[in-house]
Amino acid sequence: MSIFPELAIIYDEPTRSAALNMAIDEALLECVDLPTLRVYRWDHPALSFGYFGKLSDVAHEAGRDRVRRWTGGGIVLHGDDLTYALIIPASDSAFTESAMSIYEKTHAAMQRALGPQTELAAEASAKISDSCFANPVRADVMLNGKKIAGAAQRKTRRGLLQQGSIQHVDLAPDFEKSFARELSANVIERKIDNRILERAQEIAAVKYATEAWLQRR
Repeated sequence: MSIFPELAIIYDEPTRSAALNMAIDEALLECVDLPTLRVYRWDHPALSFGYFGKLSDVAHEAGRDRVRRWTGGGIVLHGDDLTYALIIPASDSAFTESAMSIYEKTHAAMQRALGPQTELAAEASAKISDSCFANPVRADVMLNGKKIAGAAQRKTRRGLLQQGSIQHVDLAPDFEKSFARELSANVIERKIDNRILERAQEIAAVKYATEAWLQRR
C-alpha cells in the first residue's frame, strides 16, 4: 500500500513565520532528490490563502500573519494545526500520476494513520464559504461528518508540491511517523540544512513576504 519506495521526513521543529514556511516548501521543491515529507508549525497565528484567492477575502482577519500560498485552494487558519508539505521530484515515478491520484493516495495513507474512526469524503460538498475546511472535496479526510484534513497542489517541471493541514482532531504523539510509514516502508530522517534555509530566506524576501505577492490578486 506504500506510495513511494523511499521517503525522507523532515521534522521541522522550530516554529517559523508564514512567509518562511511557504518559502522552505518551495526551496525543497527546487532541490530534493526523493519524495520528502516536511511537517511543521507556525510561530504565531497565521492565515494562508490559495494562489488564485483575493486579498480582500481575508482582509477581515486581524491579528494573523497572512500569506498567499503558491498552491491553490481556499483559506486555511494556522496556529493549532499540523501542517505538512509533500514534495515529489519529477524523477520519481509517482510524479507521472494524476494530481487527483496523488491526492487520494496521500489522504488514504493519512486516514490509515489517523485510525478507523476517520474516512475519506466520497465527493465534493456544495461550497458554502472561502474557508478550506468548510468545503470538503473528494478524498478529504473526515471525522464525524466534518473535514479534518485537506490539501492543495502545485506541479512544475521540477516536481509536485502538496501542502496540507490537519486540524480539529487530537493527534497521537507519533502520528507523523505513522503517516510517513503509510507513505513508504523505507523512511529516512533528514534536516533542513543551511543551504536550503538560505535559499528559502531569499525566496521569502522577494516573494512571500512582499506586499506585491500578497496583493497580486
